[in-house]
Amino acid sequence: MKKIDTRFGEVEYDPENLLIFPAGLIGFPTLHSFIVMPNKKQGPLFWIQSVDDPDIAFVLTDPTNFFPDYVVTPDNAERNSLQINDEEQYYILTVVTVPPDQKITLNLIAPILFAPGTNRAIQVILENTEYLSRTPLPT
Repeated sequence: MKKIDTRFGEVEYDPENLLIFPAGLIGFPTLHSFIVMPNKKQGPLFWIQSVDDPDIAFVLTDPTNFFPDYVVTPDNAERNSLQINDEEQYYILTVVTVPPDQKITLNLIAPILFAPGTNRAIQVILENTEYLSRTPLPT
């Protein structure tokens, strides 16, 4: 087990369970290793904490909780990055923004594809879509 000091306090983690972003995240290309923070509250949101920079953490969610028709299918290059084949499971996640006015948005134009079998994730940019980087939650 290893430890890091974060905004959540000291966090102990198993390096075998790291969530790996081989290409980093958009705007954060040097951050490759994250841990999923335990959820202290019930709900659809959770945090991932960077191991590379303890000051960086992101709130994520499954966008289908709010947009049931939201679908992203990885292409061959994305499957290669995730190290999965056509039959292996993957999840779609999105970055959540909670601004001071509390009008929560999801980044639906740049979802995260996560393969639990390999613990790898990539952030992709969708082209020719009506989705936005700050898509408001439906009311």
